[in-house]
Amino acid sequence: MQKKIIRREKALTAFPAMHPLLQQIYAARGIISADELSYELPCLLPFTDLLNIEQAVQLLFQSLINNENILIVGDFDADGATSTALAVRALRSFGARNVGYLVPNRFTEGYGLSEELVKIAKKRQPDLIITVDNGISNHAGVIAAKALGIKVLITDHHLPGDTLPPADVIVNPNQPFDQFASKNIAGVGVIFYVMLALRRYLVAQNWFQQQNRPEPLMSRFLDLVALGTVADVVQLDRNNRLLIHQGLKRIRAGHAIPGIIALLEMANRIPAKIVASDLGFIVGPRLNAAGRLEDMSLGIECLLCDDLLKAREIAQQLDQLNDERRLIEQEMQTQALQFLKKCEPALKQLPRGLCLFDPDWHQGVIGILASRIKDRYHRPVIAFALANEEELKGSARSIKGIHIRDVLSMIYAKWPNLIGKFGGHAMAAGLTIPRAAFENFSKAFNEIVSAQLKESDLEQCLISDGELVAQDLNLTVAEMIRAGGPWGQAFEEPLFDGTFAILEQRLVGGKHLKMTLALQELILDAIAFNIDLTNWPNYRAEYVKIAYRMDVNEFRGKRQIQLIIEHLEAN
Repeated sequence: MQKKIIRREKALTAFPAMHPLLQQIYAARGIISADELSYELPCLLPFTDLLNIEQAVQLLFQSLINNENILIVGDFDADGATSTALAVRALRSFGARNVGYLVPNRFTEGYGLSEELVKIAKKRQPDLIITVDNGISNHAGVIAAKALGIKVLITDHHLPGDTLPPADVIVNPNQPFDQFASKNIAGVGVIFYVMLALRRYLVAQNWFQQQNRPEPLMSRFLDLVALGTVADVVQLDRNNRLLIHQGLKRIRAGHAIPGIIALLEMANRIPAKIVASDLGFIVGPRLNAAGRLEDMSLGIECLLCDDLLKAREIAQQLDQLNDERRLIEQEMQTQALQFLKKCEPALKQLPRGLCLFDPDWHQGVIGILASRIKDRYHRPVIAFALANEEELKGSARSIKGIHIRDVLSMIYAKWPNLIGKFGGHAMAAGLTIPRAAFENFSKAFNEIVSAQLKESDLEQCLISDGELVAQDLNLTVAEMIRAGGPWGQAFEEPLFDGTFAILEQRLVGGKHLKMTLALQELILDAIAFNIDLTNWPNYRAEYVKIAYRMDVNEFRGKRQIQLIIEHLEAN
């Protein structure tokens, strides 16, 4: 699909001591005060703003006093894995002696604290279940746990339904009447805040002195918080940026847990030089591979491991799973694109809300598939795989302007027989539907989406921070921008555009285009990943118009600027 490059309007700047380019970048992202760029720990939002935080602390304190059996119930993605590891590590450091975890297998138990998972949890004889990154939509599971006499503390960040499950305590900044300002916090951020509040209370009660234990610093868990927050692709408001900044600071200083170090090593990343995108594109996918293809317990064990050699062994297994995931995804994507290719001559006739299903697709990879198809055709997409003979499991991804969970809620309200369980965010959601209802659900999904989307919404646009002059295309500026983050969702890494002369172009890795470009007398290295092989390499093109990001490439000790091309067209 052709992309349109739109340049941001110039915004008023208010940081005279800063490089003019960085001033403009921040101003375009709505930063109006230098205070918004201060990421020191005292600027962290207070845990006291979270609804029910005091009740959660009391519930946990009683569990510690009574030496209760605590079971953490996590999720099978990177946010869930980091949340689980953080909860286990923190509670053990506080003196809890009976702390374990349980993560549902996506292929057998499904998402969250389900009734099926409670049956498995019962064998562990827990006194208290703590959910992390799930629970807010698991009414039946909570009821089942309570019927067995198990207390339930829900910590979650997903949007609640019309009613809340009957847990003993719920901590979720998105539940009604909660005053916590960061509604975009990840699940790992929520459990971090709960543990932060518990530690504060334990200090006030002289707990650590009585137990003859050192007072653990909560900053030691920020590498996990940073990883989970970036990997879950939540919006980077100031509080999330602060958490990521502090976590990256800890990793760069050599204080990361062995599991994160080992996962970085698998991709030849140097911890001292990483940025947020390394967590999102390097560590996160390797961690997620366990939950997508097998069991996220492998990923959690990597994050709980305190022995670097053992962590490296687990990281190697995760790396192999990620390679397998890539192959499965590529095959599924090829199948989906072959089907959609037939529709390309009449692209405007494609459904505005697109549903895809193949009985051979792997349900652990449909989320990535939906994201890839969404990016290519710029419309909301749901990819389905078989859950069992009677049901399909779907993973939805959306575009700006369509709140995907609200769409699913509207379908449920209008056609309740078409959809089973569902939940999620504005941009991503999961659901189940009856297998026999696929065609009717697809029509209903398209109907709801079509009513909300205009034709112009389907036009894929790249928002550029403008054209750079040759004097700004240098290593100093590239490193300044690299250090100016953390960049991510809703706080996008700067994107620029311009026209360059092509000096050289060649394929590397079979699908990536390596280019040498020129702007006036300046010679630049550039690369475009996963290019359309039907259009590139284009040896007839002398000039190319590109949208690009500036990166720093290091090879054999030499650092130089490299342009990462997001879009290119012969000019």
